[in-house]
Amino acid sequence: MEDERKGVAGEPKRLVLVAACALVDADGRVLLARRPEGKPMAGLWEFPGGKVEPGEVPEVCLIRELREELGIDVAKACLAPLTFASHEYEGFHLLMPLYVCRRWEGQVSPLEGQALKWVSPAKLREYPMPPADEPLVAVLRDLL
Repeated sequence: MEDERKGVAGEPKRLVLVAACALVDADGRVLLARRPEGKPMAGLWEFPGGKVEPGEVPEVCLIRELREELGIDVAKACLAPLTFASHEYEGFHLLMPLYVCRRWEGQVSPLEGQALKWVSPAKLREYPMPPADEPLVAVLRDLL
């Protein structure tokens, strides 16, 4: 029987917890951020968010990351959990809860050199994404 602590190939995998957020504007469009050059998977589009720090919960991580990356303030009550991704990459396994947020304070701005784009749910598949993000698109399209 396969050891459940190991990845598909039987190697021990480090679990990485990343929280992501689908920001939805008044027109029902979703914000995508393009990973800047020099980062892993540069050029791919993703939902904003980041790694959950030790001792941090996903909602607090998102509040911090959205402030740092986009310059907006989000209340915990405005983050609604929607679904999650569980994806095995080489060397680690990613677990990524996806939240939806329709209310925030401030103007969305690219504070870390990333390109931003508001995209209608029907067109999300037109943007190349990291493998873990791809299954989330269908859930968002169904919701919106």
